[in-house]
Amino acid sequence: MAKVVRGLTVLLPALLPGLTLPAVAEPAPLHWTGSWETAPSGTAAALPGAAVRNVVHLSVGGTAVRVRLSNRLGTGPLRLGAVTVALRRAAGPDAVSGTLRTATFHGAHEVTVPPGADVVTDPVPMPVPSEADLLVTVYTPENSGPATYHRDAQQTNYLARDGAGRAADEDGSAYTVTTGRWYYVTGVDVRGIAADSIVAFGDSLTDGNGSTPDTNRRWPDRLAQRLLGQRIGVLNAGISGNRLLREGTGPSALARLDADALDRAGVRALVVFEGINDIKGIPEASDPAAYADAYRTLVTRAHARGIRVVGVTLTPYRGYPAWTAAREAVRLRVNAFIRTGGVFDAVADADAAVRDPAVPDRILPAYDPGDHLHFNDAGMAAVADTVRRALTRRPAGPVPPGQPHTTVPIIPTATTAPVTPAPPGPAGG
Repeated sequence: MAKVVRGLTVLLPALLPGLTLPAVAEPAPLHWTGSWETAPSGTAAALPGAAVRNVVHLSVGGTAVRVRLSNRLGTGPLRLGAVTVALRRAAGPDAVSGTLRTATFHGAHEVTVPPGADVVTDPVPMPVPSEADLLVTVYTPENSGPATYHRDAQQTNYLARDGAGRAADEDGSAYTVTTGRWYYVTGVDVRGIAADSIVAFGDSLTDGNGSTPDTNRRWPDRLAQRLLGQRIGVLNAGISGNRLLREGTGPSALARLDADALDRAGVRALVVFEGINDIKGIPEASDPAAYADAYRTLVTRAHARGIRVVGVTLTPYRGYPAWTAAREAVRLRVNAFIRTGGVFDAVADADAAVRDPAVPDRILPAYDPGDHLHFNDAGMAAVADTVRRALTRRPAGPVPPGQPHTTVPIIPTATTAPVTPAPPGPAGG
């Protein structure tokens, strides 16, 4: 019918001179875009015979989903006996009636994932709104060895010990055990009119430690809310305890960059907020030149994929047990490089946004959850606002030779596109 209408638009004015018809809008193209992510941080004991119902909070919506599952840190083949997806009904493990779908792998309902590998489901046709909670249920029928997981989900997830057949349950009454970890699932892509995504790459400050659990108040979640009108997905690749220069919790930033950031769907920008664990960790890294080299490497690799990079200054932590004056001096020198080194396409000065003006080497008390290192909900919102400004600000001053950034912002500053509403019920999860 659309072809006929477009043909009439051309034919009728020719037959009837002076007649003007309105132009027929072409449908917006559909793309696969990252909508949610978590990064594998380690392994836990296998859950043979169990079904894990992971609760994940999407940033942008679409007409279909595909799920990324990982055995990246496992040591043996991982057999996935069933994987389902469904919209979550309010709080808890119940699915919205009629939304549960079984995911397949090249048409099969089961798949075996080799150790060190990831797998992506076939596209699952199902409409999902922006900011929806999705239930991704994974049934593992046997002991496949250490389970790849994300330790600090800041999210309650659910487990059915006797999971045979339970992945297809809309009723969540069998899911009687709770866990604060995400098992196996590492990403959800959506097919829709959103065309780009942003990866937040960092440590516990990005992972969400200090924010209120089950409320999606990590700073990447807050950034996603602020970017709803731009239809840009926001992916959280934070790992608590992660380090820039060496292994900490999970592989180092340089080792995991491709899998957790550059290889994700539709990535337009990478936001790098990592390095504080190298400063305060054991062994500590006290040479600012090593940080500069690592940041240059991250940016070079991202630029090779056409991805622009925002550098985030390292935030203060005086009052935390690992703080020393010598380590503070390293933080200041690293921040000076982030701000003025000319490596990043834009800089988000989180240090300036959250520090106490009266005592600049500590977090403003209004943003401190009490440990003097992480951020509470208000602090997370302040970081999100700082990153958003960096993404939408036009670069100031001359462009350093050889740098790819231009005089336009990394993402558009405004849009007239409508926002897809969240489904009814609490937005938590």
